[in-house]
Amino acid sequence: MKTTAFNKIHREVGAKLVEFAGFEMPIEYSGIKDEHMTVREGVGVFDVSHMGEFWVKGPKALDLIAYITSNDPGALALGQAQYSCFPNGKGGIVDDLLVYHYEPEKYMLVVNASNIDKDWDWVSRQNESIGAEIENASDRISQLAIQGPKATATLQKLTDINLSDIRFYTFVTGKITGVEDVIISATGYTGAGGFELYFRNEVAEQIWNAIFEAGEEFGIKPIGLGARDTLRLEMGYCLYGNDIDDTTSPIEAGLGWITKFNNGRRFIDREFLTMQKNEGVSRRLRGFVLTDRGIPRHGYELVNAEGEVIGEVTSGTMSPVLNKGIGMGYVAKEYSAFGTEIFIKIRNKNIPAEIVKLPFI
Repeated sequence: MKTTAFNKIHREVGAKLVEFAGFEMPIEYSGIKDEHMTVREGVGVFDVSHMGEFWVKGPKALDLIAYITSNDPGALALGQAQYSCFPNGKGGIVDDLLVYHYEPEKYMLVVNASNIDKDWDWVSRQNESIGAEIENASDRISQLAIQGPKATATLQKLTDINLSDIRFYTFVTGKITGVEDVIISATGYTGAGGFELYFRNEVAEQIWNAIFEAGEEFGIKPIGLGARDTLRLEMGYCLYGNDIDDTTSPIEAGLGWITKFNNGRRFIDREFLTMQKNEGVSRRLRGFVLTDRGIPRHGYELVNAEGEVIGEVTSGTMSPVLNKGIGMGYVAKEYSAFGTEIFIKIRNKNIPAEIVKLPFI
């Protein structure tokens, strides 16, 4: 099992560690609900060093990324990032990812930890006919996400960069707590505001300690993967392996906004996704809120009033903010209109729920 550069710290502060995507990672420290509300109301720090980072460089860099991703990387100015996905050539998704336009002819792709090897193999194979310079830097880069309404006040103590100038889905590279060449981005997965820092493994402990000292007055806490999941679900953000995978198309998943057909750009699955966009799909990923007590879980059946199966829960939890059961799932299109009543089968009981617009909060 792999470990991140923060593993020793996680052990020292009493994290509950579990295996996740081949890494030993903290699932919780003080408890999921406490950590969740810390991020919603103050500031919390996530170790997300298990994520993968690929560099794509040279004169063919944009050609490769434009061919293998659904969004339009040609629209990125320097210092901008975008959310995208890798279509798999069969109407599904290899992975979802972030694309950073780092320098002219240099991009960073940030991919999910569970898919690093699969994604690297996919990118390498597609690149055989294109010839960009590609590098898998995943094992050399650490990443922390500092999230919450007090994140800016915490990090501003550690840098001369005006963090308020870093708009959503932009980034800068500069000095934090004396460490050079730190990527500071704002692409948060919690909906609570904040930043992600990318840096060399060797300076990981130094940066962690400085952040926690700076955030002490705001009640800063380390946050585990458990609260990361409940936070992202309240925002209706997809999790690869639950809400999207090799069998789900971005159009079905409500990711048409990251599937761009402009400029006649040729990309994997363009024709199939164009057809889905024009002709519609038979199922849609939708959010729902339970109107009775219960907690929906991944894999639970969604049924109609007659008890007929109309879909399946892909993600579900008890929302700490709403104090209600919330979830996402693929439902047959005739039940996908907002306001529609559906039912979640929980221990042989059909619990009523309502299809709602995302985010939940």
